[in-house]
Amino acid sequence: MDLIIYSDGLQLVPVTKQMLSDLKIYAKLDCFDICEILRLKLSTYIDAPFNHYMMKDGSGYFYGCMCN
Repeated sequence: MDLIIYSDGLQLVPVTKQMLSDLKIYAKLDCFDICEILRLKLSTYIDAPFNHYMMKDGSGYFYGCMCN
């Protein structure tokens, strides 16, 4: 699974075990569920003027996930 981040072009960022290390998951989740959890954890919503999710570390805009 890769995160799709926009920062001067699209970048694919591999999801690592470290990104998921502090999560306690008690149910079977599919790729889209994990993507939603990571979006909530790693980004914040910017309402005006863009309506985008900005990465909390300032690395770009969160666009989604690519499931492999």
